[in-house]
Order: sequence, then structure tokens, then C-alpha cells
Amino acid sequence: MSEPASITQGIAGRYASAVFDIAKEGNNLKAMEQDVDALDTALSESSDFRDLITSPLYGRDEQADAMKAIATKMGLSETMTNLLGLLADKRRLFVLPGIVGTLRDMLATDRGEMTAEVTTATALSDDQRNALANTLSEKFGKTVGIKETVDASILGGLIVKVGSRMIDTSIASKLNALQNNMKEVG
Repeated sequence: MSEPASITQGIAGRYASAVFDIAKEGNNLKAMEQDVDALDTALSESSDFRDLITSPLYGRDEQADAMKAIATKMGLSETMTNLLGLLADKRRLFVLPGIVGTLRDMLATDRGEMTAEVTTATALSDDQRNALANTLSEKFGKTVGIKETVDASILGGLIVKVGSRMIDTSIASKLNALQNNMKEVG
């Protein structure tokens, strides 16, 4: 991991841990989960939202006002609204995707669940998704949720990441390994 990425993850982890503790003490984890889902959707579907949190062209006050309006429109909890205001005030909105990911993991751990990030060449059917979730649940002894990403460049197979473990059965990685073996021979 590069140094800036690890610094960003460290910042995101500290904010996520603090806001998670506040939500847990206030018995508001359900609201936190709804907030995380809403923000995750906004981050993945709205390029304007992503631009707002990453662009240096927006000033501190503009970002703070926009975040307050967005939080109100999305119906976010007071805790999450305050976090967004603080991030805007400190010019750290760029860590929001990391905070959302970390909070998702913390909420899943609190429920006794794990999340598997699965990359496939084509979308999994419901039966395939359920079979994979059941297999992973048996392997790890916890309920495993699937977060799926489709990437046609892997050609086929799966790349599964659960915690710090990664299983790569993609055709692209097998072709790369074969190419490396052929280079060693010739």
C-alpha cells in the first residue's frame, strides 16, 4: 500500500471508530447502518457528489453548506450529519469513502458478519451468489455478505477478498502466471 493511501486509511479509521462508538453508546447503530447505505449509494452513483468531496475548487464553506443540505435531503442521522460537517470544516471530505467502508466493516463485525468483496467477469445469478455466500460462511464460521463487482477484464473465474485473505481464480491471473512461466523457460 502506498504511503498516501495508508495515511488516508488511518484518518478514515480514526473518524469511523469515533463515530461508531458514538452511535453504539447512543444505541443508534440501526440509523448508522442506514446512513452508511445511503452514503455508499451516493458515492457509487453520483459523480457530482464524488467531485464535491474531492475537488479543491470548492471552498470550506461551500462544502459545509452542501454537506448540510445533502445530509438533510438524505435524512441522515444527527451523528452522521455532524461528522460530515466536521469533515468539511477540516477539509477532509476526501476520506469519506474510506470512512463508509470502515463503518460497513465495523457494523458487520458487530453483527457477527463478514463481507466478501467478489469480482466476477459477469454478474452472478442469485443462486450462484447464495451458494458462494454459504460456502464462505462455512469456511469462516460467520455469516458472510457478498459485495459484488463486475470486471470483464478478468475474463472469467472469481477474485474473492475476505478480510486479509484473497482467492484469485480468474482466467486473467492464470494467463499472467502462464506467461511468467514461459518467460522463465525461454
